Amino acid sequence: MAAAKKAVLGPLVGAVDQGTSSTRFLVFNSKTAELLSHHQVEIKQEFPKEGWVEQDPMEILQSVYECIEKTCEKLGQLNIDISNIKAIGVSNQRETTVVWDKLTGEPLYNALVWLDLRTQSTVETLSKRIPGNNNFVKSKTGLPLSTYFSAVKLRWLLDNVTKVQKAVKEDRALFGTIDSWLIWSLTGGANGGVHCTDVTNASRTMLFNIHSLEWDKDLCEFFDIPMKILPNVRSSSEIYGLMKISHSLKAGALEGVPISGCLGDQSAALVGQMCFQDGQAKNTYGTGCFLLCNTGRKCVFSDHGLLTTVAYKLGRDKPVYYALEGSVAIAGAVIRWLRDNLGIIKTSEEIEKLAKEVGTSYGCYFVPAFSGLYAPYWEPSARGIICGLTQFTNKCHVAFAALEAVCFQTREILDAMNRDCGIPLSHLQVDGGMTNNKILMQLQADILYIPVVKPSMPETTALGAAMAAGAAEGVGVWSLEPEDLSAVTMERFEPQINAEESEIRYSTWKKAVMKSMGWVTTQSAESGDPSIFCSLPLGFFIVSSMVMLIGARYISGTL
Repeated sequence: MAAAKKAVLGPLVGAVDQGTSSTRFLVFNSKTAELLSHHQVEIKQEFPKEGWVEQDPMEILQSVYECIEKTCEKLGQLNIDISNIKAIGVSNQRETTVVWDKLTGEPLYNALVWLDLRTQSTVETLSKRIPGNNNFVKSKTGLPLSTYFSAVKLRWLLDNVTKVQKAVKEDRALFGTIDSWLIWSLTGGANGGVHCTDVTNASRTMLFNIHSLEWDKDLCEFFDIPMKILPNVRSSSEIYGLMKISHSLKAGALEGVPISGCLGDQSAALVGQMCFQDGQAKNTYGTGCFLLCNTGRKCVFSDHGLLTTVAYKLGRDKPVYYALEGSVAIAGAVIRWLRDNLGIIKTSEEIEKLAKEVGTSYGCYFVPAFSGLYAPYWEPSARGIICGLTQFTNKCHVAFAALEAVCFQTREILDAMNRDCGIPLSHLQVDGGMTNNKILMQLQADILYIPVVKPSMPETTALGAAMAAGAAEGVGVWSLEPEDLSAVTMERFEPQINAEESEIRYSTWKKAVMKSMGWVTTQSAESGDPSIFCSLPLGFFIVSSMVMLIGARYISGTL
């Protein structure tokens, strides 16, 4: 029997979407933006000490290989010719820091994840060296001095890991965020891999001058970072190198395909949502929650706790665009915590079912400040609390409160964005894995009191990386001209409660946030010293006891 004829779909573009919780490889039709196939692998997070968050860079790389291989197999089953994949883009969790040996290709330590808090004492020491009237770090980078960004993570590796110190001394060490690690590895690794990053990822390191678009000598001296280990900074859309497939990968047809797009995940989502105009904004619900507003070609500095960051630069000779960003550390991560740590759900999807059973938190409020509070507070001393508990409270109320927490945190950063921009958003464009949860989306519309608009194809982060790759000079299979961009069908959620009720719930949430602050000192947080408990308010023990009671009742089957 003759072999089935391969479907002809025109040029295809692949996208690696490497997030904090999982890795995916997705393939799109460049003419219609249709998602043809994808594969996803969950990534482990390691918590070796209180406040420490690490991942294995080799596990991340292997997950990319596995996702590419499985997606290519699925395309074959759909009778789609993978030789039509003309380019690959990379989108990645930002700030997460890797140092590796350029001769062996081996990581010299686990990746320090953006959520990691071990550098708080370093941040406090460095902040004393910044004059109050001249915050040159913020004016050059757009970022507050925080554990969130790469420079202090790299500083910790240089100070504490002997293998890293030795490799730097012997000129074998390379530093990069996850995009750099993947591009270097996928373009040959120790055999000629390309050591680069793009402007969006570079802008999250605290070492990059967002005005000159270069690594900043003064910042590198301030953090005491050797510039020789930094990657070359490129635009978000150009050919960086060609795929050199690992011998373990069956998808050999991708050998020689250009890697030509690179965007930090939140910038990729901004592109994928087609927020190309000044004032357009999107909110992505992933491990964290990130609201970005395009501010055009001008840097806008926030007076309300937001970050100034590079949005994208879609070509070597194209202008750079900037964004204001509201960053929330814990969104989807709170659902994972309920699943993995408390065990009140077996899968992340079950949260919607639990929340639906009660339809209210019944006065229970959950502030998931597991890594302190990010925007708009930037308060590293905060920790998670569940409050407003009564004997009536059960796991369904806690689940509902967890979803509300994501929405309240979004309201806080949206309010800050509206104050900075002066023109309130009339609706919120959303994307990310959590947007499949219809209760969450309705809650979000109720708490913001504006419509929430969700694209029918929620994989906008991967789409943005694919668009950048397909549009690159020398590839040219994806047009970013406004008239050529595909129309996107949207699902709309309108507010269903009155404004007064929305405000009452929000003001109660803000009371809970205030109670979460000031609970740890630097010394106790870093050492795990049990004397930390001597300085905590009584509320900590009440809340902790109630959480343990809920867990015990659940385990005993009485909840």
